[in-house]
Amino acid sequence: MKAATIFALAAFAAGLATGQPHGRRHGRVHPKRELVTLIQYVTVTAADVIVFVDEYGVPFSTGYGDRDPATQAPLAPSSVEEVKPAPVEPTTVPEAPLEEPGPVDSPSSVPAEAPPTMTPTSAPTLPAEPVVSSPPSVSTAIPRAPAATGGIGITYSPYNADASCKNADEVYADFQQLGEYGVVRIYGTDCNQVETAFAAAQALGHTLFLGVWNLDILQQELDHIIDTASSDWSVIDTISIGNELVNNGLKSPGEVVGTVNNARGILRAAGYQGPVVTVDTHVAIIAHPELCEASDYVAANCHAFFDGGVVASEAGNFVLSQAQRVSSTCGGRRTVITETGWPSAGTSNHLAIPSPNNQRAAIASLKNIFSGDLILFTAFNDLWKTNNAATHEAEEYWGIVN
Repeated sequence: MKAATIFALAAFAAGLATGQPHGRRHGRVHPKRELVTLIQYVTVTAADVIVFVDEYGVPFSTGYGDRDPATQAPLAPSSVEEVKPAPVEPTTVPEAPLEEPGPVDSPSSVPAEAPPTMTPTSAPTLPAEPVVSSPPSVSTAIPRAPAATGGIGITYSPYNADASCKNADEVYADFQQLGEYGVVRIYGTDCNQVETAFAAAQALGHTLFLGVWNLDILQQELDHIIDTASSDWSVIDTISIGNELVNNGLKSPGEVVGTVNNARGILRAAGYQGPVVTVDTHVAIIAHPELCEASDYVAANCHAFFDGGVVASEAGNFVLSQAQRVSSTCGGRRTVITETGWPSAGTSNHLAIPSPNNQRAAIASLKNIFSGDLILFTAFNDLWKTNNAATHEAEEYWGIVN
């Protein structure tokens, strides 16, 4: 059964520390930030400076901390019935033999959980070389294009390698390369990214998973979303309020829950009737089930690479097992994995070895297990980020399309 189906109870003995990211990977290049992990991890500090700019790129405020970010139609809900497409050989390049990681501590063991019978689906074919054209104005009434094919989404950040903002043409050109991904997740409202992503998504038939990044300026960020998206709420799949705030120790569960409920009220009054969620790591959600109750469905980030005991070809099974644990903790509620992937470069994390071949193997594994309710991280390499030892020097190299 595909992972989009409501998940069964998974072995709780898997522990609360598997697959835990060591820090955020979506913020613009700000100075390093404090990385807080739960249960069995050691807190790692990485400083980062955040420079806020207006829509013309002019700096108006500097802060310290984390930033990155990233419904009428929700992420395609999983069918109750088992989907059994005809098995085909994946089109991804076979994984090269894994390099021996050398002497390491015994990796954490993830109890073997027999997942439901899965029928692999073929990896979608990458689109042809895109032809760049100017996106239509957001203010122009545009008929909805046919929905993009594919039940799996992907994350996107609108920044150049020097951390400057991509313009509307550049964002549109990027979206032209994302044809196989129906949902595109962005994390915040800076760089006019709601406006530029909305125009591209509307023209090309995608839906958007939008995000409020800074809960301290909730109304300001919601205003960006409402001003743009209220012209056609059908483009919006989901709106998230915060990303990994509890996992990183930036907000308490109670603060997040209160803000999500407040945001939902504001959005409903503006005409948006789709899902409102908060995104956190699967570890944080299992430890704080109240986060489940605040969301219209459970939204969890989960990366097999950070577990250290999972090889690339088993990424899909690992993420499925953790999604099942989350769903069980949350009373069997629908669970969407809102970030998962594998880096193509960096340093090894025990059995988890970053390389182009292993990235292809991990993505193929995830696509074979999941037919929906999954968002891959991320579309393009984030060269504006800063690599660090805490995340195995891999911050820049999670791009899947490039």
